[in-house]
Amino acid sequence: MDFNFSEDQLLFQQTVRDFLDGECTPERIRAQWDSESGHDDELWVQLAELGIPGLLVPEAHDGMGLDETDAVLLFEEAGRAALAAPIVTTAAVAAPLLAALEDGPLAEKWLARIAQGDAIVAVGHGASPFVTDAHVADLLLLSHESEIHALERAAVELTHEPGNDPSRRLYTVTWTPSEATRVASGEGGRALQADALDRGALACAAQQLGVTDRLIDLAADYARHRQQFGKPIGSFQVLAHRLADLQTRVDLSRLMVRHLATLIARGLPCKREAAQAKVVATETLRDVADQGMQIMASAGYAADSDIQRFWRDSRLYTFGEGTNEILRDGMARELGLTGRQPS
Repeated sequence: MDFNFSEDQLLFQQTVRDFLDGECTPERIRAQWDSESGHDDELWVQLAELGIPGLLVPEAHDGMGLDETDAVLLFEEAGRAALAAPIVTTAAVAAPLLAALEDGPLAEKWLARIAQGDAIVAVGHGASPFVTDAHVADLLLLSHESEIHALERAAVELTHEPGNDPSRRLYTVTWTPSEATRVASGEGGRALQADALDRGALACAAQQLGVTDRLIDLAADYARHRQQFGKPIGSFQVLAHRLADLQTRVDLSRLMVRHLATLIARGLPCKREAAQAKVVATETLRDVADQGMQIMASAGYAADSDIQRFWRDSRLYTFGEGTNEILRDGMARELGLTGRQPS
């Protein structure tokens, strides 16, 4: 399987990186922490001008009509910049889910608005008790048994849950399923739920890769410049080998994520691969974040430290698209073993 990217894909990635380097600054992200909603409306519009929310929206609905092999690099860039925007839920999961629904009018109403940056869609499913950014969503796609329901924000009750990243708000959603809100059910509903989980796992794992890359860069840069006993601490073998081992794990995780992107883009079964990619990306990011904080010592724990900001992301992504415990239970059942049913 070929994981090489085209010149156009790499150019688009560089364009997004340059934009985020200039616009998604630490100061701008910290300003979101103190805002009422934690959401930057202006930044979302700017992302729409780049085409990010509409990556997977069909061209017939004003989107870019790309697939996951195009999008995976851009999801990595979102993580690398610690972008606090509903990329996973709206761009990676909701857009293809709406496009796959048999309810044509619903897709007609929302897909073009997503592509234009005029709508945010939140997604709730059984793999997580929380819905991210539900308070700024115009539409919520919620799972109930084998069904998927579509409700506008005014039709649900939201309860804010504490989290360690003030720019990514978590909510539990109280709502009542009804025939009027149901947009998929039965085997079709289950298939759409499974596809949504796979796409969410891909986007979340890709963003984790981006965060991990940034953390290693920060830790390595600190190790090159921090002096002890008249030498940079990065010259000490124990520290150099530790960073080399972490980079090896990151590269393995990247192969798994890009393999998953190819499977999803081709419409191939990938439930196990999605769980594996998310589990490995989560554990790699957690370990890199912890090691990076140790390398930077007290400098890493300062409130205005960049590495501390990415450490927050490493904890939040643990819950995104299913915890590792839930994902491992699913893989165990796939192997015919008795896994604990997720509560």
